[in-house]
Amino acid sequence: MTLKAQKGSYTPAQVSVLTGLPLTAVHKAIEYRLIAPKRIREGKALIRLFSEPQVLFLFLEARGLRSLPLPVRREVAKALERNPSVDALHISEGGVIVIECKSARRAIKTGLRRLAEAELMVESNPDLVLGTPVYRGTRIPVHAIAEMFAHGATTQEILDGYPALTREKIELAPLYVKAFPRKGRPPARPWATKEPSRVSRHRLGS
Repeated sequence: MTLKAQKGSYTPAQVSVLTGLPLTAVHKAIEYRLIAPKRIREGKALIRLFSEPQVLFLFLEARGLRSLPLPVRREVAKALERNPSVDALHISEGGVIVIECKSARRAIKTGLRRLAEAELMVESNPDLVLGTPVYRGTRIPVHAIAEMFAHGATTQEILDGYPALTREKIELAPLYVKAFPRKGRPPARPWATKEPSRVSRHRLGS
């Protein structure tokens, strides 16, 4: 699901990228009833969508809020839902805890801008590379570039191999892959589970 289509609501994968929380921690926040994202159906799939106040709460969770007791965290989540534009929250917990929200909101805004840039640089056309997400105007798969990073390649090494790209587009590849995961099952590899049709043995010379 694209950012434009969501209009202020974000998928778990996008929330994970925006906040820095692992997906497991995002789902734990739901399990502990700290937040309750809305649910919509897209085809047969049931998708959770998080509001902007919930994204802000999870961003704060990633910055240390998780160390506080559950009742305090619930209080913070409810306060953000009531007043999404608050600059700071004052919570009583053996004293007064001040939770600064303004800079967190700015950081999320920057993250959203990068997500939008990543989404804009990619196109997926069934008539082009079997619908694989590629860099717009090229046949270069975005996932292939992200995998190069995962295997230790540097931006310069990738740029040397793909001069049609820019440094920024290359560096946005891992972010795009995490925020917009491919739907469905991984591509089939029928050869991986079949026995070879013929086996040849050759004796090596001494």
